[in-house]
Amino acid sequence: MKRSEINQIIRDFEKKLEEHQFYLPPFLHFTPEEWQEKNHEYDEIRDNALGWDVTDYGLGDFSKTGLSLITIRNGNVNNPKYKKTYAEKIMMLREGQVSPNHFHWKKMEDIINRGGGDLVFRLWNATEDGALKDDEVLVHMDGRSFTHPAGEDLILKPGESLTLYPYLYHEFFVAPGGSYAIIGEVSMCNDDNNDNRFYEPLGRFPKIEEDEPAYRLLCNEYPAARD
Repeated sequence: MKRSEINQIIRDFEKKLEEHQFYLPPFLHFTPEEWQEKNHEYDEIRDNALGWDVTDYGLGDFSKTGLSLITIRNGNVNNPKYKKTYAEKIMMLREGQVSPNHFHWKKMEDIINRGGGDLVFRLWNATEDGALKDDEVLVHMDGRSFTHPAGEDLILKPGESLTLYPYLYHEFFVAPGGSYAIIGEVSMCNDDNNDNRFYEPLGRFPKIEEDEPAYRLLCNEYPAARD
């Protein structure tokens, strides 16, 4: 992805959050120059990958397979220094994009449609070795439990949420005519390096062509503390 594209995606995301009156903590407004001056008081952000995240999953076509995310809070299962057992994200998905099919080995999460268009989910149970099962899926939505055919469309309207347990494959996209959706995630600690199992092998972070200066640093780009 070009840095100019990433910059515009982040600006658009900021604008949509402002329209929805979803306000971000101060560190998400730091410029790259300001990050150069931040010391160890911000280690939690660096160590736990808090912040901006734009991914094309290594496929090079963000408009079709991509997602914009912000990790607002997160613990760290690999570092006992951090005691939080939970994480929170806010995401934006555009019409035409798909968040590709994957499950988590350990993380349980609630995905919430915070506004915009309807979301369409497709769910499958996974075998121990990561294959898709064709049996019905037990769905948990806002206190209601019911079964749903594997791989068939499940609609999540604004305000509704879906609980995703480990070994539950899920892919999702914005329903046609919805333009975009703002999506919340409340979960156990997030570990993108070890806890994502994509059905088709994919990358996680984009390769970036630096055609202009960064507007915001991504969560894997922070400079080390100065001392």
